[in-house]
Amino acid sequence: MGPDGSQAHGSKVLSLRMDADLLDRVAQHAARRGMSVQDYVVRTLVRDDFDERFKNAVDATERFYAG
Repeated sequence: MGPDGSQAHGSKVLSLRMDADLLDRVAQHAARRGMSVQDYVVRTLVRDDFDERFKNAVDATERFYAG
């Protein structure tokens, strides 16, 4: 199962380089939620992707009804 609760369809590796201060902040956010840094980053990316797709759908709906 994927971190967002969906069925996982395989996985791939993404290597991410960040400075130590940013990694410390991300680790603190993850720890507050009882998550690993990896799970926290993936969940954040999934949420951001959903937010973007939702906004695009709302915009398309508004354009449709403004028609």
